[in-house]
Amino acid sequence: MSIEKIKNELKSRLNQEKIKIYKNFHKTSSGNYASGEEFLGIKVPDIRKIAMNNLDLSNRDILKLLGSNIHEEKYVAAEIIARKYETSLNKKEIFDFYINNASKFSGWDLVDTTASRVVGHFLFHFRKEYPDYRIILTNLAKSSNIWQKRIAIISTNYFIKNNQFENTIKISEILIKDNHDLIHKAVGWMLREVGKKNLALLKNFLKKHYKKMPRTMLRYSIEKFDKDKRKKYLRVEI
Repeated sequence: MSIEKIKNELKSRLNQEKIKIYKNFHKTSSGNYASGEEFLGIKVPDIRKIAMNNLDLSNRDILKLLGSNIHEEKYVAAEIIARKYETSLNKKEIFDFYINNASKFSGWDLVDTTASRVVGHFLFHFRKEYPDYRIILTNLAKSSNIWQKRIAIISTNYFIKNNQFENTIKISEILIKDNHDLIHKAVGWMLREVGKKNLALLKNFLKKHYKKMPRTMLRYSIEKFDKDKRKKYLRVEI
């Protein structure tokens, strides 16, 4: 299927009732990270179905979709990459393509649906072949691009699921002074996931850093704590 047919199929599923809802999920007003972005109001399961039917889309056309100002077109491209990676025998080729174009995954949901599945999976399963793999995560985390930074921390979710937490802690410490709300939420989320597996490790991280953590990051990380413990860390009424 050609890129134009994908675009037409997406447009045929346009849902006016959901467009406003989706715009509220993303900051589309002037000056914000999704400024000028358009939405078709399509549900994620439908987007994924379209992606599954177009896994033969060329890298050139994938990049065209990632550069679109229509959010669902970008999402299809991101999902195609992730699905290609999952089914490919040459995972490094797709991983390299992802990393080389990481800044183009311009949407928190694009990152969240792909980073662990592609970057996290590859670095976890091939880390013995690439002993310097942590440099990749570090470079992403130290980037000036918000999407690369979010990819760095969300990628570590794959490690968390496999009971390895060092990468999450390291990337969290790099990003702890970041000034973007999307990074605060992502780091807090991953720290919370660490806490589900290893509460002592999360508490140790908080003991070192909670006073200087952005409030959103801290709130996300302690979300599963009881009310009294949350108040202790936040030192405000909840």
